[in-house]
Amino acid sequence: MSESLGPRPWLSAPATAAVFDALEAKGGPGCARVVGGAVRNAVIGAPVGDIDIATQLTPDVVTEALMAAGLKAIPTGVDHGTVTALAQGQTFEITTLRQDVETDGRRAVVAFTTDWAQDAQRRDFTLNALYADRDGTLHDPLGSGLADARARRVVFVGEARTRIAEDYLRILRFFRFQAWYGRGEADPDALAACEALRDTLADRPGERISKELLKLLAADDPRASIRQMAAAGILDVILPPVGDLHDFEALVEIESEMLFECDPVLRLACLLPADQIAVAQAAERLRLSNAERDRLVAAKGQGPRITSWMSPREARRAVYALSAPTFHDRIKLAWAKSNRTATAAQWRGLLALCDSWAPPPFPLTGDEVVHAGVPKGPMVGQVLREVEDWWIDHDFLEDKFSAIEKLKAVAQGLAY
Repeated sequence: MSESLGPRPWLSAPATAAVFDALEAKGGPGCARVVGGAVRNAVIGAPVGDIDIATQLTPDVVTEALMAAGLKAIPTGVDHGTVTALAQGQTFEITTLRQDVETDGRRAVVAFTTDWAQDAQRRDFTLNALYADRDGTLHDPLGSGLADARARRVVFVGEARTRIAEDYLRILRFFRFQAWYGRGEADPDALAACEALRDTLADRPGERISKELLKLLAADDPRASIRQMAAAGILDVILPPVGDLHDFEALVEIESEMLFECDPVLRLACLLPADQIAVAQAAERLRLSNAERDRLVAAKGQGPRITSWMSPREARRAVYALSAPTFHDRIKLAWAKSNRTATAAQWRGLLALCDSWAPPPFPLTGDEVVHAGVPKGPMVGQVLREVEDWWIDHDFLEDKFSAIEKLKAVAQGLAY
């Protein structure tokens, strides 16, 4: 008797049904199945996100079928068999069954097929080579995918080195899947293959490396995977020298214990050296966004010193100097470095102050400095900075009159 997922809202949803109806109108019942992540997650009880569909229909026929049903067809990867369907505001990646003809570790030349088993053989891990009919009936062409999924075993399809040689980014993908779905010890054959082929990552596109790495770091607890990557020398290929993993592991533990949201970019900061130039270079290598690069560089800055025993006044000065987001990041990084449970309440207090206190605007302008008798030119900025320093020292005094009086005193003391 075939196994079944049973009734699933995402399978019977009108948008999903519309796509299946369109494909089956051309290819008949059974010509299309849900594949990969949606099936895997349904089997292990994880939330289902994107719904990918595999089909025996070729891309041109898929496009015709969708258009005939009044659905939008987007040619997102036709050469490799992929058409994206848009139904009722939801997207579905539809890929023709295929087999690899030639691979070079970056891209593959594929041939279309109608054989589900051939399609399964070219997939990365056995738990991703699972298919489900629209009624929920499960198909496991490899014969081991269901058992591996239920046991949370991340195992390459066939020989690990062969699968990695088809796409060297599968090294990082293995550790990502181990972090998200694996249980127990990692597959030794996979670990050995990843270590042996680690140097192939050196010339992989930075944006693809960072995409895999940040997804890995977004797992609830990626510590075991990162330790394995460090032990296998893989981190040293894709990042500057890390040293020990103390700060990284402490940050993950803090996020877990304090129920903070996982922060993959801040976790990445823990894996980078305390050198802003090196951090900027790593961000460029990984092709991170400008916002991610700037955040990492700011988070790894040196001053002012952040401690758990900072007074509220010192904390406000730091927020004003750094910006609230940067101070927030530096609090967590300093907390991770100290890793002292006894100071958790103090660190949380600093985070609360950072989140609740909005730095007031400095109450004076350059025009007011000129009006006080300071000639236009560099002296205006110098006077503004001196009065601003006084204003900060007085804990952001809200009395503008006092700031004006201080401005007058500074202006009168100048020798023009």
